[in-house]
Formats: sequence, C-alpha cells, structure tokens
Amino acid sequence: MGLQEQKRHFSVNLLDWYMINRRDLPWRRHNNPYFTWVSEIMLQQTRVDTVIPYFNRFITNFPTVQALAEAPEEEVLKNWEGLGYYSRARNLQAAAQQVMELHGGEMPQDKQSVFALKGVGPYTAGAILSIAFNQPQPAVDGNVMRVLSRYFLIDEDIMKGSTRVLMEELATELIPEGRARDFNQALMELGALVCTPKAPHCLTCPVMEQCSGRIAGRELTLPVKTKAKPPRPEQRLVALVEGSGVHRGRVLVRQRPETGLLARMWELPHVLAAPAAAGKAAAPLADEPAMALLAGSLWAEGFAARPEGLATHAEHVFSHIVWSLQVYKCTEQDLGSELPLIAAEARAAYDAQAASQASSAAAVTQISAEPKADAELTSAAADVSAPGTAYTESQSGSLLEHNKPLSVSTTANASQEVLTGKGDGLTYLWIGPEDMEKLAFPNVFLKLLRNYFAGAYDELAES
Repeated sequence: MGLQEQKRHFSVNLLDWYMINRRDLPWRRHNNPYFTWVSEIMLQQTRVDTVIPYFNRFITNFPTVQALAEAPEEEVLKNWEGLGYYSRARNLQAAAQQVMELHGGEMPQDKQSVFALKGVGPYTAGAILSIAFNQPQPAVDGNVMRVLSRYFLIDEDIMKGSTRVLMEELATELIPEGRARDFNQALMELGALVCTPKAPHCLTCPVMEQCSGRIAGRELTLPVKTKAKPPRPEQRLVALVEGSGVHRGRVLVRQRPETGLLARMWELPHVLAAPAAAGKAAAPLADEPAMALLAGSLWAEGFAARPEGLATHAEHVFSHIVWSLQVYKCTEQDLGSELPLIAAEARAAYDAQAASQASSAAAVTQISAEPKADAELTSAAADVSAPGTAYTESQSGSLLEHNKPLSVSTTANASQEVLTGKGDGLTYLWIGPEDMEKLAFPNVFLKLLRNYFAGAYDELAES
C-alpha cells in the first residue's frame, strides 16, 4: 500500500470509528464557538474528566463572551480554582475583552484574528476554527503528534518546531473535505482513548492494520521526545496563623503580587527555607530554626505570631518548580511583652541559617516572568533586620524604636480589615471559613485551609 492509500485508510477508518465511539462531552453538544474556546483552554494540560464539572460551572456563570469580559477577575479565578495554570483564566478573560472591543462580541472566523487573541496558540486556533466553524485547519497537540508519529513512523523529535510544522502539514492533508469538525475531534479522541502514551490499545485501534509504527514494533518508542528539564525543588515554610482576640476563629492570608506566578491569588504566608543544590531536593529544615525563621518573616511584615509546631507537610508542583511545604501552626500574639522575644529568636536563627546558606544561595536563580502556561516564583527569606508590628506607634514604640503601624483599610464588599505588609507591601486579611467562598486560592492552600477549618490540624504532627 502506498502513502496516499495509507492516508486514505487512516481518514476513512478513523471517522467511521469516531461516529460510533465518540464521548458525549458537554462542549460537543453545541457548535458554539465560545464553548469550544473555553473547553480547549481548560483542556490544556488537564484531563477531560477533571474539566467537565469546571466547564459546566463556568458556562453557567459566564454563558457568553460578554459575561466573561465584564465579570470581576476575582469571580473568574474563583470559578477556575483547582484547575491550576491560572494564567489560562486571566488570558481567557483578556481575550474575551478583545473579542468585545475588536469583533463586537462575535468570535472571529479568520485564523489571523483568532491567533491574535491572548492565550491562543496554533493548536487552540486550529481547534476553534475547525470544530466551531468546520474550517480545514489542523489542530496539532501532543496527542495528535503521538498518533501521527506512530502511524506514519516519524522519527523526528516532536519538541522541535520543524516537527510541529511537518505534523501540521500532514494533519491538513488528512482532513476529508467538509469533515474538519469531526476529523480533528476524532484524531484527539484516538490519542486520548486508544493511542495512549503508555500501553497503547493497538488491538482495538481502528487504523491498526496500516500503522507503520505497530508493524515495525515501535509503538512503545514513538514519538521521539526530548526530555524536559526537571522542575527545581524548593523547601518552603508556611505559617498557619490562628487569630486571637478580635481575630479569634480566623486565619491570616495574603494576596500574591499583581504579576507573576499565581498573580493576585490568595495564600497562606510562606517563606523560602533553603535553596537546593542543582537537581536535588532541599532537605526539610529542623523545626526549631524553621519556626524561628518563620516568626521572623512574619515579624518583618508587621505581624507578631509564635509558631507552636508542625501541622503537616504538603507539596505543590508547577511546570518548572516544586514546592515542598512545611506547614506550622502559629498563634497571633497581642501582648507587647512577647514581641522582643520572638524578634530576638528569629534574628538569631535567621543569621545562623543565612551564614550556612551563603554559598549555595548564590547559585540559585529566581525567575519572576510568567510564560503563557506557568512561571517560576521570585521569593527570598524575609530580612528581620527591618521589623514591623501590627500595633500603633504609641503601643510599640517602647519595644522597637523603628516600629511603625501597618497600613489598614476596609474592603468594599467585606468586613475584614485590609492590612499592608511592612516589607513585601502585599495585602493581608484575617479570614474565616465563610470567606473561602469569596477568595480564590491555589489548590494546595485551598486544601490546607479547608482541612484546618475542618479541624484536621487540631493535633500537631510529629516531626
């Protein structure tokens, strides 16, 4: 069989299989360009089963491009909470605003305009144009490149741009006239359900008879893919500060910076414990210096809190970085006599750790720019040489000469006081369980807070 016949066999049999075996997915029930667009953004690096409930909730709350464009960003992030890669949500909303401003709220149908939307790359543009408008455009992602590499026995590295161009040209040739919508979804479906990365189900594959990779015994070695650089490990200390007095029953959280990783989302305060050697995980810091360092970092931001002990360990994986988290329960201090002791302990521990880390820390590069899908974090341990306090100058002046009060305001739609950190300038709030429905948290902090309010950390963990 020649190449043209092999291509025809692929297209015909794949479409026949898809029309019988396709999954009933909510975004497939309508040829709505907006629904297609939202689903494709959500599906980037995320499993279909995970996306379905998020998609249904998102479309319920933001049923049109206009509704998404005009929604408060906090609501958009809250509806995205748990999906990860939050820059996708921000880019989606920014692109919705572009569609309103440039295209009167209607999704454009030309490739140049679709590709110009923020957060839309070659694959997403092809998916929107082919699925929503039935245009013969290729939609080539990792699943599709895996299928084509195996079926046509392509040995080119799929991480190279030249290989993507080759795959896009091949995929375009395979699209039957007038069937772009079904064919591209069939190709995606085959990669997701049958031609899987490991242990492909060749015996149930509709195109197995002419699969060159299977015939050559190469189905497990294709596609050729350069290994990505492993994510850099970081050990971080997290403060779960329980309020006292007027803050009793509440926990201290802070909002991340305006730009960069997890921009403007809420989190528990945390600090870098120790940089790791290249390619090696950072060892957990012993509890005593860890708690002193954590107290010092809070003190530098204007909060007096005494760490009581380890609550739990957690991990959060980004594309280029892995946080290993040591989470400590802390108690807010509202007695002036406690503050000098906390500051002195923290300063001694910080100075000792800083000296021991000087050589290794110089080799660690922190990255602050956020690429399309993800980014790494710029962060450093707080310098406790510039302490601050939540008390007024008249109350704290006798304790530390340079103490100044935190900047305090009140939120427009909540009763909490908004506090501004002394060193990082970030926004802090004392929140209760009811506030979890209003604020958007990265998944790891969402789980930690839910567990805390459920009483999971009433008993401290053993080191």
